[in-house]
Amino acid sequence: MKRRLTIITEIIAPYRIPVFNALAALPEIDVMVLFLSETDPSLREWRVCTEEIRFRYEVLPSFRRRLGKYNLLLNHGVTAALRRARPDVVLCGGYGYLASWRAAYWARQRHLPFLLWIESTAADQRSRHLVVESLKRHYLNLCGGFVVPGQSSCDYVKLFPTGNRPIFIAPNAIDNDFFHKGAEDAWRNDSDGQLRQRLDLPDAYFLYVGRLVEAKGVFDLIEAYAKLESHLRSSVGLVFVGDGSARQELIARARNVSPGRIQFRGFQQKEQLPVHYALARALVFPTYSDTWGFVVNEAMACGLPVIASKVAGCVADLIEGRGTGFTIHPGDVSALASAMRTVSGDDNARAQMSRTALRRILDYSPQACAAGIAESALSVTG
Repeated sequence: MKRRLTIITEIIAPYRIPVFNALAALPEIDVMVLFLSETDPSLREWRVCTEEIRFRYEVLPSFRRRLGKYNLLLNHGVTAALRRARPDVVLCGGYGYLASWRAAYWARQRHLPFLLWIESTAADQRSRHLVVESLKRHYLNLCGGFVVPGQSSCDYVKLFPTGNRPIFIAPNAIDNDFFHKGAEDAWRNDSDGQLRQRLDLPDAYFLYVGRLVEAKGVFDLIEAYAKLESHLRSSVGLVFVGDGSARQELIARARNVSPGRIQFRGFQQKEQLPVHYALARALVFPTYSDTWGFVVNEAMACGLPVIASKVAGCVADLIEGRGTGFTIHPGDVSALASAMRTVSGDDNARAQMSRTALRRILDYSPQACAAGIAESALSVTG
């Protein structure tokens, strides 16, 4: 008999759609996804790809307001949607919204298994107010188990007094096939360098993909690039893909770096990303705080070596000791420059890291993530 699984998550994120599609294809799971909002326009410029959805879902009525660095999202109709779904088990992605708390108490009143899908890590540098931490502990006590994306989140959950409640791993994933095929097309079409010329991309470049905000380490990246030898900067550029509040300051600082070619490509939708990954020498992800870092998955699916700071949640699973790139401490500009120098200067090592990345990312597929979620639902429902 199928288990009815209801998932509550914030927005229709493009990297979650393939996972939920894979989950819906499993014969033992009947999945229903409740989205608290279609998107967050203040932070995300993603196109909402509803035409790709192959699972049952509902977007709850909501009111959203950005209050400084805080994100207020209020929903109504949560309990009505849960009643309509008639779940055997509820999986909630996060604890930061009132809807998450309402769902937890709704499940508790009905003695239904309630799982928390948690991506937080101990390295997350976001402010930890005592009241927030107290509420978090209380919320975790409402949960009968936990679903985590990898080792860092698993270690974080174990810091709390969770007793013998189970922890299930559903590895964070993107559509590997989409990105790899896009990269293969780019390699094929750039055999003579004409694709780079047509897109006005440097002949060789380091790549950053993500929001242009200070917390992502983007100013460190500019500084590290400026530390590279003149001859290296003359032959290898730096490309930023994304947008954010730091863009103008980054452009101003880039003007002072000479020689060198620094480009700002702006925000790119999913369809434009594989070519940027495929033609780069390495992805650089110098973040100060990131629960995972899906751009690392995307880069590896395109066969790209990665330089990432150790605080990114994905590092323990995808990079550290894996032969897929280099890790540095956040804020260590000298180490970042050294890693960029090394990965750019050794063609054989870069080719080996590329092959290893392609093999490693196979274990982080939508099907693998869906299998982990399904295991959690089947286990807690007996």
